[in-house]
Amino acid sequence: MIEHHIDIQTTEGLMGSFICHPEENGPFPVILFFMDAPGKREELHDMARRLATTGYYVVLPNLYYRTTDHFELDFETGSNVEEMFTLMAGIGNRMVVRDTEAILNFLKSDDNADEESIGCVGYCMSGPFSLYVASAFPSQIKAAASIYGVRLVVDADDSPHLGFPQTKAELYIACAEHDEYVPLEMIEQVSTEIEQSGVNGRVELYEGTHHGFAFPGRGKIYDKEAAERHWERLHALFDRNLR
Repeated sequence: MIEHHIDIQTTEGLMGSFICHPEENGPFPVILFFMDAPGKREELHDMARRLATTGYYVVLPNLYYRTTDHFELDFETGSNVEEMFTLMAGIGNRMVVRDTEAILNFLKSDDNADEESIGCVGYCMSGPFSLYVASAFPSQIKAAASIYGVRLVVDADDSPHLGFPQTKAELYIACAEHDEYVPLEMIEQVSTEIEQSGVNGRVELYEGTHHGFAFPGRGKIYDKEAAERHWERLHALFDRNLR
């Protein structure tokens, strides 16, 4: 496995990013891995590696780069949770589109990346980013996933659901049954929006799970069976559309 920690130049600064891909038989389809609110950390690096080992070029950027080079939530004490919410409030869908454009430009310089075959995935905070990016780059993003993503249908002109009619990617939206950030009403709304828009996508409700179920570091919230199902869905989604 080849791994790099590099800075990608954006219009607003240097975005520290973790990149990993296999050593041989490239170029590889690209997966943009958008971090969750607790920050770019080793747990996410491991998840990126899991995708990369099956033949993908994975880019995991620090979306908080405008404010800090590194942030990681202290899960044990929660001492910096207010800082996390401040950082989270400081970014949005349009900003991540600008960041994605910088990544797409960067990919042109790396022969290991197949820039004609790109997908993306986001967790929690970044679930809506993944879907919004798919609508912003319909000719380039071929698959996009949101895993217990928040703010999927909101009263704002950049709500992800408004981009469904323009989206050419296949969409997969995984939702936890018990999620204080994503009520069941919103899950029903996004399901309706997908059906009415005609986009190729689906919503899957993971019964009995809670927000964060796919992260091994979440203690009792982690649900191994559900987490493995989410991996199965992701691999199938990307294999169908990026191979």
